[in-house]
Amino acid sequence: MKKIELLAPAGSFEKAKIAYLYGADAVYCGTSSLSLRARADMKDDDLEKTIKYAHQIGKKVYVTLNIFAWDEKYDEIIKMAKKLEELKPDGIIAADVGVIETLKKQAPSVPINISTQANIISLQDCNFWYQNGAKRVIMAREMNKKQLQYIMENKPKDLEVEIFVHGAICFAFSGRCFLSDFLSCRSANLGDCVQSCRWSYNLYAEEKNNPGEYMPIETDEHGTSIFSSKDLCLIKELPEIIEMGIDSLKIEGRLKTEYYIASVINAYRNAIDDYEKNPQTYDYNKYLKELEKVKTRGLTTFYFNDRKNKDIQEYSGRQYNENYEFGGKVVTYSEEKSIIEIRNKLQVGDVLEIIVPNKIEPYEFKIKQLWKDETNEEIMAVSPRCKGTKG
Repeated sequence: MKKIELLAPAGSFEKAKIAYLYGADAVYCGTSSLSLRARADMKDDDLEKTIKYAHQIGKKVYVTLNIFAWDEKYDEIIKMAKKLEELKPDGIIAADVGVIETLKKQAPSVPINISTQANIISLQDCNFWYQNGAKRVIMAREMNKKQLQYIMENKPKDLEVEIFVHGAICFAFSGRCFLSDFLSCRSANLGDCVQSCRWSYNLYAEEKNNPGEYMPIETDEHGTSIFSSKDLCLIKELPEIIEMGIDSLKIEGRLKTEYYIASVINAYRNAIDDYEKNPQTYDYNKYLKELEKVKTRGLTTFYFNDRKNKDIQEYSGRQYNENYEFGGKVVTYSEEKSIIEIRNKLQVGDVLEIIVPNKIEPYEFKIKQLWKDETNEEIMAVSPRCKGTKG
């Protein structure tokens, strides 16, 4: 069985380290001005640190340079391309043909991965990009398994294929959207999407016999999130994907928390490893149970199983699991006292779970005591504003 790559989002150097800790083989990241996550906390120095750190521990980094660039962006793109030629990431993810041609000239030794935003949906698309120097193609999320299987059976043997298996789905085809720019003057195609498809809208119908008179079409008192998609989740379909020979499984979420990244990567890492050890005993439910804890919307298989699937829209808005919150990050651990970076209010009596790398079942315990780090004073509760608290 071919070894499949688990590819994680990294919106910062710290998130990259967490992704590696919990089992990612590679991360994808990019600077805020040249990738499709303008609010990601990844500066040039952080990008360099991430690449060096990854290669020291035998992991990979793919750099996203996947904006659709106006001419005024090319001086910065050329500068970044030359920098990446020095840093030698394991690939550059791009979609804009002008950007790709620039990369081929300015960073000739770095492989090019064609972004999902290039709308790759056919064998002919794959062959075109392969003939134009691509090492890997990232398929459109709108494809189903039969279409993917056909491509895997007929593509050039050394052309790698990457697909998304988990995370947010954009309202627009392959994420190419102008809605945010139209409504808020913030372009999704330049990485600054305001996520206007996630807003709640009120709909009105014009009365046929009374032009200019509008009647509301109400879902509830909050309107409806009619443009908002559920999140992709292919944990149940993982065996089919592995057997298909896909090269890389991609998780969406560079703006997600460390808690989300640790939980999702840990679930997919364990799922992949367990299936490779014993395909007959694969039970997706135990991994789905952990993924349900961190979901922010409903989950869907999108079009993977059925092109006619209608269960993809999230009409009710976000669906946080109220039983689970990001309590904190363990900074240092000891048998007696541990230092925790607090992210939500914690108090004596709360039940916490620790997500353990390479273990699907979290370690559960109840808080019995809390102390202030500076004074060692015993306290009953702690909130995020009190940093450096021991527990």
